[in-house]
Amino acid sequence: MKKENYQHLVEEIHNEAIIIDAHFDLLYDVAAQRELGRKQVIETDHLPNFVKGGWNIIVSSIYLDDSDLPEMALRKALNQVSCLYSEIEESPDKIMLCKNTEDILHAKQSGKIGIMLSFEGVEPLGTDVTLLRVFYELGVRMIGLTWSRRNAAGDGCTFNFSDRAMTGGITDFGLSVIEEAERLGMVMDVTHINDQGFSDIINHSHQPVVASHSNARTIANTPRNLTNDQLRALADSSGVAGINAVSIIAVENSENATIEKLVDHIEHMIKVVGIDHVGLGLDLCDLFNKYSSPEEGDKLPHKSFDILGDHGELSELTYALLGRGFKKEEVLKIYGGNMLRVYRKTFG
Repeated sequence: MKKENYQHLVEEIHNEAIIIDAHFDLLYDVAAQRELGRKQVIETDHLPNFVKGGWNIIVSSIYLDDSDLPEMALRKALNQVSCLYSEIEESPDKIMLCKNTEDILHAKQSGKIGIMLSFEGVEPLGTDVTLLRVFYELGVRMIGLTWSRRNAAGDGCTFNFSDRAMTGGITDFGLSVIEEAERLGMVMDVTHINDQGFSDIINHSHQPVVASHSNARTIANTPRNLTNDQLRALADSSGVAGINAVSIIAVENSENATIEKLVDHIEHMIKVVGIDHVGLGLDLCDLFNKYSSPEEGDKLPHKSFDILGDHGELSELTYALLGRGFKKEEVLKIYGGNMLRVYRKTFG
């Protein structure tokens, strides 16, 4: 069937869905641009693509560079959150902070873009678990213990099996973070954790666990992706895996990186665990190339790029899913329904 034959259905899906991107390093860019003296960065640079793509909720990670660690971790993290609050004050009719599902529904109904906050590594806590309450009060609702490096909570994962392996699991401090996060009502995120750490989190969690931006290892064999057993463990917790649209996560060779490959990951995950456990966490990164040196790109196994060029291109994935035979109700679950179920169960 030709693309134009799906146009009405695509529009219907994007209008009805609560479309959630479970991972985007939005505030990394916003903070950097505000340091240059700019204001309303989200409204100017990001909002047009969010609106074009039909997005309702963007989960912005608090991500830190290696150079920020350890001394500047807390200050940089708080600055990113402060930047979000300033942006909301400057664009109150366009964006809002979401701390619960009521806020999410209000964002959808009001036509605003809802921003949620997540940790991509708990370096800002240092070794003080009591700081987690501070970030909870500021709005952080999802927590990944590690990025792809070691910290006080545990070991991250490498991007390639040939890299120096980080094999340690979760530390005692990491376990205390899990316990406090669940007490507060924060979703645990296993993206970027290594296999031992994944098992530790699953074994010590009593709430749904997500992998906000991880694909299927069967389709692309990288430590950043999930094995079938890990997918089943997420599903057993009532959790969700978010599809990642970065080429080096979606394929083993970027020459083969296409939207159809993203659909392959989705189809495989559904085959393994069912339609209720797949979402979106696009992790779009091309925007951040302006902050990286050529040498950093050289460290990657092959050229990395966003398969969806920006948030405005989400309809291309929708067309691909419909063309592969997905039903409207299935796409609605993938695009936000499944993540919303986890949020409702975890923090109300």
